[in-house]
Amino acid sequence: MLSSTLLDHLCNGRGEAAVVDQAPSKSGTEILVPESVGPVTFGRRRILIRQRSPPVPVPSPSRIVIWPMLLLGDCVAGHPTGLSHPSIFPAYPVAASALLIGAATAAVPQQQQPLQAPEAVNNVLKSAGEKASAWTKPLKNLQHELKHLTEEARQTWDEVALMFPEAMDHANFISTPKKHTRKHDTDWDFITSGKATQDIWVTNKDGEKERELDGNLEAFNLRTKKVDPKSLGVDKVKQYSGYLDNEEDDKHLFYWFFESRNDPKNDPIVLWLNGGPGCSSLTGLFMELGPSGVTKNIGLDYNPSSWNANASVIFLDQPVNVGYSYSSSSVSNTVAAGKDVYALLTLFFKQFPEYAEQPFHISGESYAGHYIPVFASEILSHKKRNINLQSVLIGNGLTDGLTQYEYYRPMACGDGGWPAVLSEQECTSMDNALPRCQSLIQSCYNSESVWSCVPASIYCNNAIIGPYQRTGMNPYDVRKKCGSNSLCYDELDWIQEYLNKPEVMKALGAEVDSYDSCNFDINRNFLFQGDWMQPFHRLVPDILKEIPVLVYAGDADFICNWLGNLAWTSELEWPGHEDYKKAPMEDLELLDDGTKIGSVKSSGNFTFVRLHAGGHMVPYDQPVASLDMLNRWLGGEWM
Repeated sequence: MLSSTLLDHLCNGRGEAAVVDQAPSKSGTEILVPESVGPVTFGRRRILIRQRSPPVPVPSPSRIVIWPMLLLGDCVAGHPTGLSHPSIFPAYPVAASALLIGAATAAVPQQQQPLQAPEAVNNVLKSAGEKASAWTKPLKNLQHELKHLTEEARQTWDEVALMFPEAMDHANFISTPKKHTRKHDTDWDFITSGKATQDIWVTNKDGEKERELDGNLEAFNLRTKKVDPKSLGVDKVKQYSGYLDNEEDDKHLFYWFFESRNDPKNDPIVLWLNGGPGCSSLTGLFMELGPSGVTKNIGLDYNPSSWNANASVIFLDQPVNVGYSYSSSSVSNTVAAGKDVYALLTLFFKQFPEYAEQPFHISGESYAGHYIPVFASEILSHKKRNINLQSVLIGNGLTDGLTQYEYYRPMACGDGGWPAVLSEQECTSMDNALPRCQSLIQSCYNSESVWSCVPASIYCNNAIIGPYQRTGMNPYDVRKKCGSNSLCYDELDWIQEYLNKPEVMKALGAEVDSYDSCNFDINRNFLFQGDWMQPFHRLVPDILKEIPVLVYAGDADFICNWLGNLAWTSELEWPGHEDYKKAPMEDLELLDDGTKIGSVKSSGNFTFVRLHAGGHMVPYDQPVASLDMLNRWLGGEWM
C-alpha cells in the first residue's frame, strides 16, 4: 500500500514527484529522496525509500520512479488511508470510480412523434464502437501505438507499464464471470424470442414487404416472470422481473418492472439506469426512487415519493456482470452496452404491447451521462421500432469531461454554494494541474482513441479529483464525511444483504449465486477501453433535434457537480445554443406549497435544473423535490 504520507515525501511544488536519484536494489528499486521514509510495496514492486544526504536538487524528475499521471494531483492521491483497492484503477478506495452510484428519471411529451436519427448519429455510433472493439490486444502493441500520441499521453502509458508490469502482459481486462445457475424455461411465465420477432414481416405503404422492427435481434431472448407483490412487499402494484439473454455471447441482463401507482394504462414508462460504470440499478431502486427502501435491520420502508407514483419504471442491471446480471464475456464500452439495451426494450414492448404505445423515457444518473446519449441515439437510429422514446433525463452526470473537469476546483474550494472543503494550497494545486488535464482530454476528443483517452482519464481523475478524495469527505455530498461503507453510504450494505436473501432471489428469479452493489472490474474495463473521456456529448445536438433533454443536478454533489453540468449545457453547440445560453435561471418552487427547491433554465428542447441541498443522488436527499421535478417534466412544463 502506498500511503498518502509517503506520497507527500515524493512531491515537489509542481505536482510531480521530487525524486532525486534511483538505483537498483536486490528487492526492487531504491529511490533516494531528501527526507527519510520507510519501505513500501506498490503494485507488485518493492520500493525502498531512504534519505539522500545532502539533498540533491531535481531539474527533471525521473519517469522511472514518478507517476504524476497515476497518483499525483498536488502530489497525493486517493484517500488518507492510502491505496486499498486492488483494481488497476488505483487511487479510489472510497469513491472508487469517481462516478459510482447512479440513478435518474425521465420525461415526456404527450404524443408519439415519428423519430428518425440523422445519418451523423449512425456514423458516430459506428465509429465509437469500432474504436472500442478494435483494442483486442492493446498492450501487446504498446510501443508501436505510443509513437502516434502526444508526449503527455506517451508518458502516462510509460508510467502505467512501470506501475503494473504484469497487467501489461494481458491482452484484455476481463471481469470475473459471476457464478450462476440458469433456470429451466418452464420456470418462466413468458419467453419472447428475438428471432421470431425479427422474422415478422409487414407490408408497407408502398405495398412492399419489410421487417416490422429494425435491429439485430436473432441472438436475443427475453425471459419474464410475474412477481407476486405479496411475496416481498416492495409495492402492491403489478411487477415483472427477468433476463434478456444474448445466447451467442452468453450475456444475461436482469430487469425488474413496477407498474405506476396511478394510471398504468396511460402513464409513461421510465427506464432507470445506475452509473458506475458497474453499479446495479437496484441500488437506485432501494436507496433513491423505488417503491421501498431497505432499513438498517434489513426490512423494507415504504417510499411515498417513489417515481412510480405517476410512471411505470424499469430498473435494469447493466452492463453484464452487474447486480443480478451475468455473463462469461464482458462489456467494456458504452456503445456495446447500448445494443443490449435496445434489444431488451424491443422485446419487452413486444411481450407487453399494452405499454408500447405509452410515452417512454430513458433516465440515468452519474455515468449514465455517458450511457444516455448513446442509448438514445441507438434507439433513434432504428426507424422501425416499437419504442416510443419521448425524452431523456441526465442527473448529476458525466457527459463532457473537457468542460466539466474545470469545475471540480470551484466546487471543492467554496464557489459552488457550499463552504470550501480544500485549503488554499490544495486549490492552487488543482489550478496548476488543470491545463495538463485539459490538454489530455482534448487529445482524447481529437482522436477518440483508447491510447489517448486512457491517459486523460488516469491523470485527470487523480490530479483533479484526488485532492478532494484525500479529505475523507463524501464526494457525493460536500456537506458530509464518508460513512464506514467503502462507497460512503451504509445503505448500500443493507441493500446488498437484502438482495442476497434466498427468498428475495427466489421471488425474482435471480440466477446468480450472489448480488453485489457495484462491480469494480467493470469500472476498470470501461476505463481501460478509453470510454471514460469519450466525447459522447457530441451526440446530444442530434438528440435535441428529435426529443427534449433534461439535465438536472443536486447542488451539493462534488463528483458530478452542478457547476460543471450547467457549464457543458451552456457550451454545447446546437441550433438553439444562443437562445439557451441567454435563457435566465429562474426560481423553481414546489407546486404544493411554493417552497423554493432550486432553479431552472430552459429553451427549446434543452432544460437544466439545479436542485438545492441535493447530493449526487437527488431522490435520496430530496425525495419530494425530485418527484415534483419529475412529475412536472412528465407533464410537459418545460418542453
